[in-house]
Amino acid sequence: MRCPFCHHNDTQVKDSRPTEDNSAIRRRRSCPECSARWTTFERVQLRELSILKKNDKKEPFEREKLARSLKMALQKRPVDEDQVERVVSSIQRRLESLGEAEIPSKVIGEIVMDVLADLDQVAYVRFASVYRNFREAKDFEAFVGTLSDE
Repeated sequence: MRCPFCHHNDTQVKDSRPTEDNSAIRRRRSCPECSARWTTFERVQLRELSILKKNDKKEPFEREKLARSLKMALQKRPVDEDQVERVVSSIQRRLESLGEAEIPSKVIGEIVMDVLADLDQVAYVRFASVYRNFREAKDFEAFVGTLSDE
């Protein structure tokens, strides 16, 4: 693996162990050239997933993009990085288990909404406001009203 700091081609693995949920291998690496240290994660990829957008364009599924949107919704909430990583892994496994190579973005949005509803209500409302494109305060009121009914 190439060093992300000095781009030296020959790096060393110092330590390997499974992640807490056994969904990946965590490797501590170092560069003999610049002495930098970093962590990488290896995951099993069952199939290449593509996202079918509303405008019928396809783009490859990006785990990092999913993680970024979850972190944005969970900003300043009492949810730690490991929980976010486990949620991203569970969503990815759920998508892979659908058995489809192309998944509509709407399906992913609904899965994320389901997960956030159980994880953190504030993050759920934040994500919903973007996902469902709230335009006015009454949109929030109507949505939050459905939460109290449940």
